[in-house]
Amino acid sequence: MKEEKTIVPANGYLMLFIFIILFFGSIIAIPITQSPFFGLGIFVALLIAFGFIMVQPNGSRVLLLFGKYVGSVKQNGFYWVNPFYTKKKISLRASNFDSERLKVNDKLGNPVMISTILVWRVKNTYKAAFDVDNYENFVKVQTDAAVRKLASMYPYDNFADDGHDEDITLRSSVNEVSIALEKEIDERLSIAGIEVLEARIGYLAYAQEIANAMLKRQQATAIVAARHKIVEGAVSMVEMALEELGKKQIVELDEERKAAMVSNLMVILCGDKDASPVVNAGTLNH
Repeated sequence: MKEEKTIVPANGYLMLFIFIILFFGSIIAIPITQSPFFGLGIFVALLIAFGFIMVQPNGSRVLLLFGKYVGSVKQNGFYWVNPFYTKKKISLRASNFDSERLKVNDKLGNPVMISTILVWRVKNTYKAAFDVDNYENFVKVQTDAAVRKLASMYPYDNFADDGHDEDITLRSSVNEVSIALEKEIDERLSIAGIEVLEARIGYLAYAQEIANAMLKRQQATAIVAARHKIVEGAVSMVEMALEELGKKQIVELDEERKAAMVSNLMVILCGDKDASPVVNAGTLNH
């Protein structure tokens, strides 16, 4: 495969000076000398005019001579090249691409909506111009393909009840997923001489048909986790209460009364509503 070749053409200002002298000199000389020879000078000057090119900062020109690659001009400035060169302009500036929202299945088969934001630029003008048909369209298509592949590699989120315990998920592992996405896109776009500067997920959500169900599932999981913490704390507090009562010998409780006390404390500590105290004016048994 032929690689990129960077060239620096002739100074455009020098050739502009030659063009002005030749063109206007020939126009002045024709009526004075009455010689058709200076008409050829006008023709040559007009031919020279087709060779001027201007390269803007972070721009480039790919030069071809009758289908043969001559080189690429990357240094900004005003130049003159062979008038018969075909000059193709390729920008080297960084470009943003915000992909459309795609419906794909994650690792667990759940349909999700996902899009990506890509920052890229042309690094190799030869590959961008000749190795692919349209490098801008190539970026869009390959980015969508990379996003689909990435979404199928990771689950949207972790749930305690599905038997899967993934370290990396699309929702929570933003940095890891972005690195994997950037690597995947970079491998695909290197064919076209494209450099990936940044790639990250721009939008992520469950598909509409399962969004409500998944929201309820997330809420249920959060409630179960919260209840687990409450029960764990309540058990520790009951254990501490019984231990302190035993140490200070405030009251001696048999196993039945301990069980009743434990039951009452667990109801109070784990209940959603405030407890209503009941005053017992009799003995412990009444």
